[in-house]
Amino acid sequence: MRRILLALIFIAPIGGCIDRPEPPRQPPSRTSNRPLPTPQLRQCLSQLSANRAIFTDVADRFYGNGCATVGTVKLAALNTDNATVTVTNLGPVTCGVATPFAAWARYGVDRAAHQILGSRVVRIETFGSYSCRNVAGTSRRSGHATANAIDVAAFVLGDGRRISVLDDWSNGTPAERRFLRVVHDSACKRFGTTLGPGYNEAHANHFHLEADGADFCR
Repeated sequence: MRRILLALIFIAPIGGCIDRPEPPRQPPSRTSNRPLPTPQLRQCLSQLSANRAIFTDVADRFYGNGCATVGTVKLAALNTDNATVTVTNLGPVTCGVATPFAAWARYGVDRAAHQILGSRVVRIETFGSYSCRNVAGTSRRSGHATANAIDVAAFVLGDGRRISVLDDWSNGTPAERRFLRVVHDSACKRFGTTLGPGYNEAHANHFHLEADGADFCR
């Protein structure tokens, strides 16, 4: 009788203990809503790294009225042959303009400074990159409206000298004037549009460097 009672204890009643179904699994959450870069952008970022630039990606933003920052990076510094060059006042720039800018700083600017002025470049001062505005005197959006242009104002050397477009394009020493013209000509070979003091009064204090696929150098 005792054995019968023990057996009854271990018999589950109808509708009693059953395996519980596992709760439905949630799909893994995405860590970012940013789209994956296009093959063209990935190639550009690879080239930018090969040019020894130090940079971070910037999220795409659309401001309306033809103004946006898409496929842009933030340049922290540029490594030249044997030095690190900082860049001031620079916001997001397209990879398409950052890549030739990094090459220009290394091969066109730093080496020219060393050969002509006897000192390396340690800082490039700019008036910025992105600005939602038109080309002066027109209704056409500037390359700055899409962060596809950089305005360069001056260069600071390792020996402390500061060579500015405004002060030294016409009034600098012969070596300083030569240096500015050499780096301007070098920019013309790397950017679609390069404008300087020889173009108009609006560019008397900077070089406008734009990666627009044009072939315009003034």
